[in-house]
Amino acid sequence: MPAARPRLYAHPFSSYSQKALIALYENQTPFDYRNLEDAQAGAEFAALWPIRRFPILVDGDRTVIEATCVIEYLDLHYPGPVKLIPEDRDTALEVRMLDRFFDNYISTPQQKVVFDHLRPETDRDPQGVKDACTMLETAYAWLDQRMATREWAVGTAFTLADCAAAPFLFYADWTHPIDAGFAHVRAYRERLLARPSFKRAVDEARPYRPYFPLGAPDRD
Repeated sequence: MPAARPRLYAHPFSSYSQKALIALYENQTPFDYRNLEDAQAGAEFAALWPIRRFPILVDGDRTVIEATCVIEYLDLHYPGPVKLIPEDRDTALEVRMLDRFFDNYISTPQQKVVFDHLRPETDRDPQGVKDACTMLETAYAWLDQRMATREWAVGTAFTLADCAAAPFLFYADWTHPIDAGFAHVRAYRERLLARPSFKRAVDEARPYRPYFPLGAPDRD
């Protein structure tokens, strides 16, 4: 009898879900996709993780939360030809550092702008949105210098850091457009969009673009 496959509870339009999906698609890892548009999947997910932040991965009796940890778990227990966490510990540290950069300084301010838009107008935080946009500009500038000499976030190999960069830069450019002056960031975003694993995730999310509260642009 074949062994049960890991189950990913995720939503196709979620940036953090896409981050985990990229890792699965990179290595063609067999898994059961529990799309949270489905009511039954949603009920299972809520019972497994009351905080209800996705994605989560369930493998046997183990539940792994947080997209970064899902990718670390896959790298450990379901390794494939694409080594998303390098063996060299110094390089692995740099990969994890860039993963945190994309989470904290691209995704977090981007989501601040989006979530603020979802609030009633009387509850909005204009200063917080302004600060978030300033953070994005600062992060774009830092990343632009870095990507001037790199193909991927940590050199020539596609890693965990790029799994984070792809969806976060994708939605960040929708939310607070990457200026043409940041040519290296824009070129990096284009390389990410051309990567088959991320292209697949983007295509799977297309039906849900009306969910984007700022209005999804007619591109990408």
